[in-house]
Amino acid sequence: MKIKSISNIVTISLIALISTSGAMAREQIHIVGSSTVFPFASSVAERFGQTSNFQTPIVEATGSGGGLKLFCEGVGENTPDITNASRKIKDKEIEKCNANGVTPVEVKIGFDGIVLANAKSGPVFNITSQQIFFALARKIIINGELIDNPYDVWSQIDPSLPNEKIEVLGPPPTSGTRDAFVELVMIKECQIGIEERFCADIREDGAYIDAGENDNLIVQKLEANSGAVGIFGFSFLDQNADILQGAIVDGVAPEFENIAAGDYKISRSLYLYVKKQHVGVIPGIAEFLEEFTSEKAWGEEGYLSEKGLIPLNEQEKVKYRTDAQNLVPVLKKN
Repeated sequence: MKIKSISNIVTISLIALISTSGAMAREQIHIVGSSTVFPFASSVAERFGQTSNFQTPIVEATGSGGGLKLFCEGVGENTPDITNASRKIKDKEIEKCNANGVTPVEVKIGFDGIVLANAKSGPVFNITSQQIFFALARKIIINGELIDNPYDVWSQIDPSLPNEKIEVLGPPPTSGTRDAFVELVMIKECQIGIEERFCADIREDGAYIDAGENDNLIVQKLEANSGAVGIFGFSFLDQNADILQGAIVDGVAPEFENIAAGDYKISRSLYLYVKKQHVGVIPGIAEFLEEFTSEKAWGEEGYLSEKGLIPLNEQEKVKYRTDAQNLVPVLKKN
């Protein structure tokens, strides 16, 4: 109890310092986190700056893991107010936040598909999740033996696949997209007999290329290299449909309607995490959340759906809008 009390005192002192020191107080919301959520948060930030009396928030793409690390470092004007995430916050991250006096408020904002895409000038991919595993796993079982992945060309996995070198540009380990891809494809499709610790391992022999947190850069590289495939959120495919084509996975095309209906299986939830201690201290956070959770933004006909965000159902929208208004803390799963 004494430790908790000391933590509360430190938190209160920091808030007081922000509130009373003109040199310390920030007038602009600072948002970090997921490159997938970045275009949605940026759109809301731009609209918020144009239609409110507050400054346009600063939005940076640092990756989900990197954003949560910065977010949980503590309370104060030198720490972010909000972090975006393309995965749910982990228990260990909640523990770190709480230990540093930070209370995260979770706001689910919608859904997104994880797509494999390549340039329209390249071959069409009609692929299964298991074939994706065989292309990207570090170790696979052949003839009962666990070996380093031997596949260099897609058609070696299955003759129906393109006779092209396996070259996949994807997100780094700090990315929520990578976390979700590993969970939804690599672990789910892991061969029977492979130890669990190997299931999540993506090969590092050049077939998979860590392309950083800039999804726009991946798009540019795909346009320049028709043989390469990229992994990123559906919104980037949607916004670049004139130059890119999405792979059909397990017989389902990565289209808005298919993801919304749950037919496209490589999909995940997207989140904002808000620092409760900064609300009412850094100007405009509550109002920014009100804009983000409005029908004109995240609704079925909202401006975020035009950028590829798959809306929540009505029940979830009510829940997360209410949680945002009441600043309900996110709790650990265990």
